[in-house]
Amino acid sequence: MWPFEGFLFVHIACGAVGLVLFWIPTLGKKGSQTHRTVGHWYARLMLVTASMAFCMSITTLLDPMTTHPKQVALDWPQWRIEGIFGWMMMYLSILTIQLVWHGVVAIRNKKQHLANRHWPNLALNGLTVAAALLCAYRGWLIRESLMMGFSIVGVASGLTNLWFIYRDTPSRISYQLEHVKAIVGSGISVYTAFMAFGFVRLNPGHALNPRMWAIPLVVGLVIIIYHQARIRLAFMKRNAAGQGRQPTGAEA
Repeated sequence: MWPFEGFLFVHIACGAVGLVLFWIPTLGKKGSQTHRTVGHWYARLMLVTASMAFCMSITTLLDPMTTHPKQVALDWPQWRIEGIFGWMMMYLSILTIQLVWHGVVAIRNKKQHLANRHWPNLALNGLTVAAALLCAYRGWLIRESLMMGFSIVGVASGLTNLWFIYRDTPSRISYQLEHVKAIVGSGISVYTAFMAFGFVRLNPGHALNPRMWAIPLVVGLVIIIYHQARIRLAFMKRNAAGQGRQPTGAEA
């Protein structure tokens, strides 16, 4: 149990701080020093949080009954503990790492798009798709619809990221759009895990209630749609202003 408990402690400590920091750049002024500084700390904390979740999933698969005594006491069968706390947690941890990583490098490489095709970036997106499909398959084996349904997010995320990476000439705002999608998406992933796995400890009877899982997804999608619409609108206004400006004598 001690490795699992150690991973869990770091996971909760970093995740709790990260979940709070998430809202500062999300609601604050974009591009400010606060946005960048807090955003960097959020990204680091989420990478650690997700890495600890991955380690927890491995220890669960190695010894599901010992690592989750509360679920054993509630008569959870071994196959369900392995599915939810093993395979699904593994998938969600990889998805979170991929989202954070893509959100950071997409904005970092806005002036050198080809750098996004570095092999670790490609491998991480491919791994996310594979993990999502594995989660769906394991969910199908145990008839767990939640595992199958949520795997769609990972497949969509990996494929859309790869589509962006292999675009020849992304627009000037594509990097901002990808940054918003990925970083807010990582928040959705972590809050979803919190609503699910956290509720296992607080209220086991509602831990796998789809309504609990839907709350972060709906809130996150609203945030993504709002910020992407704001970015597009600002871009359109700048273009309109540039086209309407009269050229100076030097420009003429």
